[in-house]
Amino acid sequence: MRLVTDIDTLEAVYGQPSEAALIKVSDHITKSYQNLIQASPFMAMATSGPDGLDCSPRGDPDQAVIIQDPKTLLLPDRKGNNRMDSLRNIVRNPEIALLFLIPGSNTTLRVNGTAVISIDPGLISQHATHGKAPRSIIILSIRDIYFQCARAVMRADLWNPDRFRLPSDLPTPGDIMQELKEDFDGTYYDKEWPNRAQESMW
Repeated sequence: MRLVTDIDTLEAVYGQPSEAALIKVSDHITKSYQNLIQASPFMAMATSGPDGLDCSPRGDPDQAVIIQDPKTLLLPDRKGNNRMDSLRNIVRNPEIALLFLIPGSNTTLRVNGTAVISIDPGLISQHATHGKAPRSIIILSIRDIYFQCARAVMRADLWNPDRFRLPSDLPTPGDIMQELKEDFDGTYYDKEWPNRAQESMW
């Protein structure tokens, strides 16, 4: 097996990035990037810590993050499973990366930077949804922001409804947990989960 173990070999295989791949990078939110962020209700957030990497889905009804200024994004941390994998990583290593998806668009947006976690009551209260405030706000300082080539979403044919999978064809959360723990009542979990999620959405 021939492995790539140094940058020179990697660059020999792939060559150099095109001009377009370089000029699209900004150190702040431009007008066009502002429009993309405001159109995205969903993103994946990647962090890294001493226990390894984590990639967490995040979403809100209209847009996944709030633009505070051209260099700063605010990410309200809504209710979840309390694992706090991403938050634990941020506390110990501020490096963070976001990947935004826009329903119906093949264009994605990437943001890299550093983050801190705020529990300032004044800031938290500003970002309540459905009358419920987030437990914290992730404040992200942008290092670079750029759109991603659409090929990956096009190859995946991601937004084609003819390719959507039926939930009945996939394992349920209860199925997965019962497979991992035989005495877990997966059927009961799946029956109760929709109401529990709805009641604890925010």
